[in-house]
Amino acid sequence: MTDVKNKYPHVTMAQLYADDVVYSSRPSYISNPWLEPDEHQSNFLSARELLIADMPVIVHEASVTDKLATLFALINHTIPNNLYYFNDQQSYEQLLQRLSLEEGRKIYFQYVHDDSIVPPQQYAMNKQTFVDLNNKSKIPEWTDGKYLPRREVVAFEDFEPAVRQWDLPVVIKPGDELPTAGGYGVMICYTQDELECAIERVKKAEAATDTLIIEQCVEAVENYCVQFAQHPDKGILYLGAAKQLTNEYGFYKGNVNAQHVPQAVIDAGHALMEKAVAVGFVGIAGFDILEDANGDVYAIDLNYRQNGSTSMLLLDEALTGTHHKFYSYVAKGDNARFFEAIQTFVKKGVLFPLSYYDGDWYEDRHVDSRFGCIWHADSDETIAEYERAFLEQAGLPAE
Repeated sequence: MTDVKNKYPHVTMAQLYADDVVYSSRPSYISNPWLEPDEHQSNFLSARELLIADMPVIVHEASVTDKLATLFALINHTIPNNLYYFNDQQSYEQLLQRLSLEEGRKIYFQYVHDDSIVPPQQYAMNKQTFVDLNNKSKIPEWTDGKYLPRREVVAFEDFEPAVRQWDLPVVIKPGDELPTAGGYGVMICYTQDELECAIERVKKAEAATDTLIIEQCVEAVENYCVQFAQHPDKGILYLGAAKQLTNEYGFYKGNVNAQHVPQAVIDAGHALMEKAVAVGFVGIAGFDILEDANGDVYAIDLNYRQNGSTSMLLLDEALTGTHHKFYSYVAKGDNARFFEAIQTFVKKGVLFPLSYYDGDWYEDRHVDSRFGCIWHADSDETIAEYERAFLEQAGLPAE
C-alpha cells in the first residue's frame, strides 16, 4: 500500500495552462440523453473549481452571490476577481463566442461543446484529442488492452440482440464521448426487468448514440478515482486518490480521501496518464479504477478532465483532520434554513465550502439552493455524525 498524501499540495489549474486560457466546467446547453438534464445542476457546476483554479473561470451569476462571499470569508478566502459571468443559454454562448472569436482566448472545457459555439481551434488542447480520450469505446486504446473487464462494443442497431446474450449482472454504457456524470448514464442490470428498462432507455437515445458498451459487472472491493496532472515543468504529477461512494447501481454518493492506495492502482493510473500526455493531453485527469478481492485492477472509466474530488485532493493542506469527504447538497424548499445550517458547520471548522448556488438569486420563481463542500475530521465516523446533524438542522432527509 502507498500513502495517498499529496506530494504537490500547491498545484493550481493556472499552472497547467497558458495565460490566454479561460475555464468552463458547465456542460453545454445542448441536450445530452446520458447526462441528467438539470439546468440548475449544470449552472451549479460552473463554480465548483474556484478555489483551485487561480485562472479566469466562466460562472453563472447565481453561483457567486453574497452567500458565497459569506462562506468564503469564514475560511479566509474571497471570491476571485478574474471571473466571467453568464445567466442563461444566450449569455453563456455569446460570452464563449466573444472570448474565443473576438478576443482570441482559448477555452478549456470540462465537457465538449458544439463547433457552432466555439470553433475547434479555440480549445486549450486539440479538440479531437479531447474527444477521443473521453470516448468510452476507445478505452482499450489508452489502456493498451490492460486493466479491462470483459466488454463488447456494439453498433446501436446491434445492441439489443448482443446484450441479450450476456449473463446478468451486466453493465451498459454509451460508447462515445458524451459524459455520464454521477453514474447517470451507466446502467447496471441485476435483473431481467432492469435489463428491459435499460434496453428501452437506449432506444430513446438513438439520435445521440452510435455505439454501446456491454461490460462485465466487476465485484469490486474498492472503487478508486486516482488523479494526475500534466505540469509543463514538472511533468506528470500524482495528485492522490479518492474512494468513490456509489450505490449498487453505480450512482455517485460522494468521495472520501483514500488513506492508502494499492501501488497497482497508482501504476495503472500513471500508465494511462503517460499514454494521454504522449498524444497531447494537458491538465488534470482522474481514472475510475476498481480493485477486486484478488487484487486485480480494472479501469472502468477514464475522465480526462477535473473530477468532483479534485478540489479535495488539491486543498489537502487547508483541511484539518485525516479524513475528508467531498459531497454536494440541495435544499428542500427552505433556502434560508439550508444556508444557516451550512454556516453553523463551517464555523465549527468541520465543513469547507467550495461552491454555493443561490436559489434566492431567482426572483420570479422558487429555486432550491445547492452547496458543494468538503467535510474534514479525524475519522469517517465523526464526519458521519456531523453530516447527520447537518441534515437534521437543514431539514434534509437522511442520506
